[in-house]
Order: sequence, then structure tokens, then C-alpha cells
Amino acid sequence: MSTLKDAAEDFLAQKRIAVVGVSRKHGQAANIVYKRLRDAGYQVYPVNPNAERVEGDHCYAGLSAITDGVDAVVIATHPSVTTQIVSDCAALGIHRVWMHRSFGAGSVSDEAIRLCKEQGISVIPGACPMMFLDHVDVGHRCMRWLLAHTGGLPPAAVGSAGETAPAASSGP
Repeated sequence: MSTLKDAAEDFLAQKRIAVVGVSRKHGQAANIVYKRLRDAGYQVYPVNPNAERVEGDHCYAGLSAITDGVDAVVIATHPSVTTQIVSDCAALGIHRVWMHRSFGAGSVSDEAIRLCKEQGISVIPGACPMMFLDHVDVGHRCMRWLLAHTGGLPPAAVGSAGETAPAASSGP
């Protein structure tokens, strides 16, 4: 387990990042994350099985459709979909996942976190990558401060990229 700051730095050190859950509607959280990463110089891939184009770019139906693969995945979907996305990441050898969350449940799923642990996937269960980008905007800087002071940020990341985490306990 690493600190949130360390895990965020490791995640954002990756250059090929997929954002799962982008929308055909502008202004959605996933779209904002996608555009900010794209504008910051990352090779970023929008993923939505129901869209052909998002924010003017080709959209991928799933992670397996990205022919050269990715190093990390931001999940910005309903939590009921998160476990399947983590399962896809495990099958594709993707070892870094960020479950987007600002206020409310976001994409965080206890079952998906457990699966990340079992599969050796480093997961950040909450917060927003934009809070940790270089040259963070004022809104995300304020949100990071507010969530840090109200207990809304995850205290640490779970698992380590590339390491096998212990299996979840089946007992009490």
C-alpha cells in the first residue's frame, strides 16, 4: 500500500491512459478528465461501447479494442460496471486503475477493490486524477483541499502495480 500522493504520481507517470465512461454529452466528469489528460500531453483513449466519437476523437468500444494497449485506466462509470472493467484490466495486463470519485459514490466498488487486490492491480479508490495533475486548476485544487479536510479522499492506494497482492480473506 502506498500513500495517495505516491500512487497518484505513479499513475500520472504513465503516458497511455484510457478513460472508461466518457459520454456523448459534453461536460460530464469523464469527458473533463479525458480532455484535461489529452491537453496535458497524454496519449488518452476514450472508452464507451455506445459511442463512435467523443470530444471529436475516435471512441473505443472497450479496453480490448485499443490495439496498442494502455498503461493505466481511469474508471468513471456507475459502480455496478466497475468490477467488469477491473476484470478486463486484469485480463489485459493493466496494473493501474483509478476509480473516479469526487462527491458521492462515484465509480468506487468494494467488489472491484477486492478484485484489484487479488490481481495485483494498484487501485486508487476515489478522488479525481485532475486533483493531482501538474498545474492543477483552481477548482480541483479547492476540491482536493476540501475532500482532504472532510475525509473524502482515500487515505492510500491499495495494492502495488505489478505486485501480486494477497487474496482477500473469506473469513470474518
